Amino acid sequence: MIRVGNAPVSWGVYEADRPNPPFGRILDEIARAGYEGTELGPYGYLPTEAGALERELNARGLGLGSSFVALPLEDASRRAASVAHVLRVARLLATQGVGEVILADDEDPERARVAGRVETNGRAGWSDAEWREAVATIQAVAKALRDELGMHVVVHHHAGTFVETPAEIDRLLAATDADLVGLLLDTGHCVYGGGEPLDVLKRHRGRVRYLHLKDARETELRHVRTSDVSMAEAWKRGVFCPLGEGVVDFPRVIETLRGGGYTGWLIVEQDVVPDEQGRLEPDPSDSARKSRAYLRDKAGV
Repeated sequence: MIRVGNAPVSWGVYEADRPNPPFGRILDEIARAGYEGTELGPYGYLPTEAGALERELNARGLGLGSSFVALPLEDASRRAASVAHVLRVARLLATQGVGEVILADDEDPERARVAGRVETNGRAGWSDAEWREAVATIQAVAKALRDELGMHVVVHHHAGTFVETPAEIDRLLAATDADLVGLLLDTGHCVYGGGEPLDVLKRHRGRVRYLHLKDARETELRHVRTSDVSMAEAWKRGVFCPLGEGVVDFPRVIETLRGGGYTGWLIVEQDVVPDEQGRLEPDPSDSARKSRAYLRDKAGV
């Protein structure tokens, strides 16, 4: 059974310890837009007491997807702290029946400056030693989740990190245990990083275990490829858009998923950055409704 959700990030919620819209309003708007669930958002944004979280979700008829956790993957000295942090988030997720945790590499400032054109700029990635440490961190987290909670890891390739390009996705999956570690395919970050979502799906059948559905504007992608715009500025310029207004072929993505027997969450995301007055353009609720209607009408979900 495929379920469609949205996430607080679509309302500009990236960190819990900065001014954010009230979580109750965001959950209301996600439910009103026709979604079946939400992600947790940054730990501490939604209630962290299991009973309180369950009440908020049940009051709106929402299920819970996973939670995005960024880690210094290649830093062996912080591995134990990384494992402990993920377990804290996972214990809350487990109370709501969630089966996986989303891991990502920490954003790197130099990588973020050239995100979307890494391969053409010849920007070096991790060294072989750093790759070994990153894989060791992912495996350590995955084993801890399995042993304590029976949960799994999905790794989110992400612009501005050292797991961004198609080659980096391939290397990560080749180096990790398929039984423990899956891939979160983010369609928008995939095209931003120079990939093609359908190609990733076909080449890594069975490893794609969670999806973020995100669209990207062709004109803005072209600007990313041909200028020195940073990732943050590209976000502000509106590189991401409601589903169906960009370059991603979502009907074929959904068709391919169904053909492969995918069951799980499709989380719609539209990364947005507030302007200097704290306003979000376009309005996140309008975008959420447009994207949900598009998926129903064009992809049958």
